[in-house]
Amino acid sequence: MEQLQKNKGITLAGFAITFLGAILFSTKAIIIKVAFAHVAINALTLLTLRMLFSLPFYGVTAILAAKKKENPPLSRRQWLYVIVLGIFGYYLSSLFDFMGLQYVSAGLERLILFLYPTFAVLINGYYFKQKISKLQWLALLLTYAGIGLAFAGELQLDTSSPNFFWGCFLIFLCAITYSVYIAGSGQIIPSIGAARFTAYAMLAATVGIFLHFLIAGNFEQLRNTAGSAWIYGLILAIFATVIPSFLISLGMKKIGSNNVAIISGIGPVSTILQAYWILGEKIFLEQIIGTTLVVIGVLLIGWKTSQQKS
Repeated sequence: MEQLQKNKGITLAGFAITFLGAILFSTKAIIIKVAFAHVAINALTLLTLRMLFSLPFYGVTAILAAKKKENPPLSRRQWLYVIVLGIFGYYLSSLFDFMGLQYVSAGLERLILFLYPTFAVLINGYYFKQKISKLQWLALLLTYAGIGLAFAGELQLDTSSPNFFWGCFLIFLCAITYSVYIAGSGQIIPSIGAARFTAYAMLAATVGIFLHFLIAGNFEQLRNTAGSAWIYGLILAIFATVIPSFLISLGMKKIGSNNVAIISGIGPVSTILQAYWILGEKIFLEQIIGTTLVVIGVLLIGWKTSQQKS
């Protein structure tokens, strides 16, 4: 399994699938900010609605995957792996992300969150002993130089909020927990399949979120916001959760988690542009230069697609 991941190359299909998944995931922050602006709802309630509407899709996928004869039952260790990764990737990271977005802009959220490819690549390199290629190092260098420039410019606008740095810290925690999910899922997907892993991991996260809401959730708020908030939850579930989660998992299967982490660097670019068009967030020189570097880094990965085969 480890050797399989080490030998992953870039294919055009794998690049396109991952790229589309990253773009769709980047809409999440925009939808959340719009929901917070138009509905009196807190992070936990909105997250619960997101997972409530996602549940049927992952439930059906899990049932269908379990019925396939070519899918052997998971071992206890595999079950533990899937549950832990689901908790890290879609419970803890989502909770930190939703909470942080209450205090920082969508553009800044995406920039901080995209520290996770660095963590994921380092985890793969040092813990799973995967070789980090020169192309990956160069792409990471360009991508994070761009993100660093854009972040520096964003700081000039956002520090007025009293909870600004707390929001930044929450998003940073989101990046750490999500990198654990990315690195770990790249190891287990080849042995159990992308669709089955995604469905089981999301179901594990959903259980965690529902338990959290039962203990600390605001049921009155959930009832009072029925209608508009539920629409935002449905949009989050379909377009920013279900579809991109399967695309990203399939991308990991085709091109490996290191390459997925780097290609997903297009996310900050997409979010910044959407935040400008939809939310009216400002774009400034540092963002333009940083965005250019991120695009170059992402295109550098895609440049080899016609020459490499999986």
